Amino acid sequence: MPFSQDLALAALAKIKDPLTGGDIIAAGRLASLTEEVGIVQAVLQIPPPEADAFFPVRDAAQAALAELDGVAKASVILSAHKGGPTVGGAPKRKGNPHQPRRPEGYQGDSNIKKIIAVSSAKGGVGKSTVAVNLAVAMAKSGLAVGLLDADIHGPSAPMLLGLSGEIATTREVEGRRLIVPFEAHGIKAMSIGFLTKDDGPIVWRGPMVQGAISRMLWDVDWAELDVLIIDMPPGTGDAQLGLAQDIKPVGAVIVSTPQDLALLDARKGVAMFGKVDIPVFGLIENMAVFTCPDCGSEHHIFGEGGAKRDAEKLGIDYLGAIPLQMQLREDSDAGRPSGEGVFIKIAAQVGELAGIN
Repeated sequence: MPFSQDLALAALAKIKDPLTGGDIIAAGRLASLTEEVGIVQAVLQIPPPEADAFFPVRDAAQAALAELDGVAKASVILSAHKGGPTVGGAPKRKGNPHQPRRPEGYQGDSNIKKIIAVSSAKGGVGKSTVAVNLAVAMAKSGLAVGLLDADIHGPSAPMLLGLSGEIATTREVEGRRLIVPFEAHGIKAMSIGFLTKDDGPIVWRGPMVQGAISRMLWDVDWAELDVLIIDMPPGTGDAQLGLAQDIKPVGAVIVSTPQDLALLDARKGVAMFGKVDIPVFGLIENMAVFTCPDCGSEHHIFGEGGAKRDAEKLGIDYLGAIPLQMQLREDSDAGRPSGEGVFIKIAAQVGELAGIN
């Protein structure tokens, strides 16, 4: 009798997933299943820290496939890097090849009306500070707002929200165990910083980063939100491009300083979102001007007018300039985002462009 994909999937569905308690198919562990001339290979996607728990699963899956009719040899591989789901022949590379697979059941993001990405192609321009204050400003207008800190390698939300050292808990929601977001300054927030116990670096590659962020989207109990602000990781590489494809926000906001080097990278960010058909709502110029507290004179430390000119050239809105202020820096370090001043105006513009207000 020839090999049957249906029978293979049925056999694998009898194997228990050690983390969810269900079977490995329902848990989304199967990344690929291929067969060629009686040789069957399956790849199971697993979280790297739980590898020891999945070695018995691998052996059981391999034994189950080996017993099937038409199978001369079976091989099961455990992988932390997920390719496109494949059943049958060669992998089909449509869309994002590292797109994570949603688990079955209730989705934590099912009641989020709009998602907006706050991005910068260059680190150090104050993107996270802008994202947090933008979220707080939107909440002050009466909206239900969430913030997802998607910067896996350098999460800033815990400090900016005054939640450093806090560890998230979980609760049962419609048959699924979901992460409980923190509530502070009128918004709900989630960050990888709430899921790790120390300040050590998280050394993950692109596909793992994408999977972690996607999990924080659908495995968090966001409840009903008018808008979720995504604080994107800096850069325009595979991870950022894949995230934009997976999350598919209604639009993006680019943050840059007036410095020519930062603006060069900001243009790359605009081009990246264009490749995945996500509209860019506009450009926010951070650290635009410093006013001396002693003499009152203004100093354009990083240049003047560059962001506004670039926005005009790129055909996107110039959403406003945020000054380089001692108070903003002190509030950020102390976890006291005000969402006041220019952030109120920018939040209103972004909300209008996103069709929220």
